[in-house]
Amino acid sequence: MDDPRHEQRARNETSFRKVNEAIEAGRSLADADGRVPFVCECGRVGCTEIIEVPPGGYHAVRSDPRRFVIAAGHDSPEIERVVESHGSWAVVEKIGDAAEIAEKADEV
Repeated sequence: MDDPRHEQRARNETSFRKVNEAIEAGRSLADADGRVPFVCECGRVGCTEIIEVPPGGYHAVRSDPRRFVIAAGHDSPEIERVVESHGSWAVVEKIGDAAEIAEKADEV
């Protein structure tokens, strides 16, 4: 990756994804009807914005290791593209070297 900031941003995003996977794993079936809070998986330093995703929505995003949930407007066009918009949140897909980093992190 040419710019070390882009690599660090991609690594930050995979860390947030691990937090969200733990949140999803701990959800009870009683929560299945409401929106579920997740931490924005953007690479912005200090971002702790909470987004609410419908049941099953996060799992669908996670089926592709290059995709992440973020707050609307938190995308970084130099390393990702928005593939879905849902009002207050969006799904981004990593591109280039950032996609490789995301895929390798998912294998661990």
